Amino acid sequence: MEVSTTGKSAMEIEVIRKATWRLLPFLMLAYFIAFVDRVNSGFAALQMNHDIGLTQAAFGLGAGIFYISYVLCEVPSNLALEKVGARLWIARIMVTWGLVSMLMALVVGPYSFYAVRFLLGAAEAGFFPGVILYLTYWFPAEYRGRIVAMFMVAIPVSSLIGSPISALMLQTDGWMGLRGWQWMFILEAVPAVAMGIACLFVLPNGPAQARWLTTDQRTWLTEKLAREKGMARTAPHMPLLAIMTNKYVLTLALVYAGSSGVSQALSLWQPQMLKSFGLTNMEVGVLNGIPFAVASVAMVLWGRRSDRVRERVWHTALPLGLSAVALGSALLATTVAPFIVILCLILVGTYALKGPFFALASEWLAGTAAAAGIAQINALGNLAGFVDSFLIGSIQGATGSYALALLPLVLIAVVGCVAVLLLGSGQPVGTNATATSLH
Repeated sequence: MEVSTTGKSAMEIEVIRKATWRLLPFLMLAYFIAFVDRVNSGFAALQMNHDIGLTQAAFGLGAGIFYISYVLCEVPSNLALEKVGARLWIARIMVTWGLVSMLMALVVGPYSFYAVRFLLGAAEAGFFPGVILYLTYWFPAEYRGRIVAMFMVAIPVSSLIGSPISALMLQTDGWMGLRGWQWMFILEAVPAVAMGIACLFVLPNGPAQARWLTTDQRTWLTEKLAREKGMARTAPHMPLLAIMTNKYVLTLALVYAGSSGVSQALSLWQPQMLKSFGLTNMEVGVLNGIPFAVASVAMVLWGRRSDRVRERVWHTALPLGLSAVALGSALLATTVAPFIVILCLILVGTYALKGPFFALASEWLAGTAAAAGIAQINALGNLAGFVDSFLIGSIQGATGSYALALLPLVLIAVVGCVAVLLLGSGQPVGTNATATSLH
């Protein structure tokens, strides 16, 4: 078999290239749309809160309620994906959340806001961990740090591109008798339904159904992934309850909470934080994208570095530490320029770790353990989004200071940083880690 100067066979290079270009752009676009629909309440709040009588605390509670139903439905959704196939289930998720997201245009007060956010969390549950699981069907472990980072770069890009788009949509105020925030919810939900339908035609359930791979390529990829699956660090047929309560799964969820809680909360609150400096809606839309642009670049570069040196633990811990320090320094920012710099550092930390972290999780889990374990990690990690959103709203409402409202997030990031270092015992955990049971 022909081998390149990088030590990889021509077969491997071609298979990974095909899988990357056939799957990743579509999945990135789908996640981009998902995240825009999840966090566009942050921009809607610039008009909506006044219109429907939401206080800062009520907005924080409603924004966070999303994560309650999201957590409750996450594991069942991921198990359903494994059973019925990725193509059908991801399509179902996208169409459902698109339709529910449109309902946000109809909210008239706090309770209807809470109800629709709850439904949106249930509708979207399973999409992200489902795609992470789906990527393990296609990419060997040594590629997952960069592949997950490339996929998840859709999160900061959604705010980079979505921020000015959302700000522009607010300018449709009064068209056909609707407010700008109502049009924003309607127009930004339509692509989710369209992409959900497209899933049925674009995504194969696995390599065996990929007509764009030759027979030899399908065989090589299937055998490669099967060998790795047998080396995973947990038994593939552990009971569901044992997986969900496994100490490694729960600790990984705690680690992820340090990143996810911060990034989710800032995605919702950052527009209002910037608005507090006296900016216009369009200025908020432009400046809000800068930290996400910086984080997007850092995310890809850090994921590639993690793959290159085959190390996961420190590549997860160091960004969390950076995020904690930056969050603590928010009190020093009294003007918009230094606050933007601090936001850049916070988001670099919270997003850069995502590729190495999920590569680490997927290397420790396999089979049913991967479906349930990754979903449990994501669900519990995202529960921090509820806590953080509620705390920011409550503290800001009581003190009038967003800088003070960010301080509890420091603790969450520090705990996550310490947890991953304890979990890895300070030793590199890479794609060639020795297999051991997680009991």
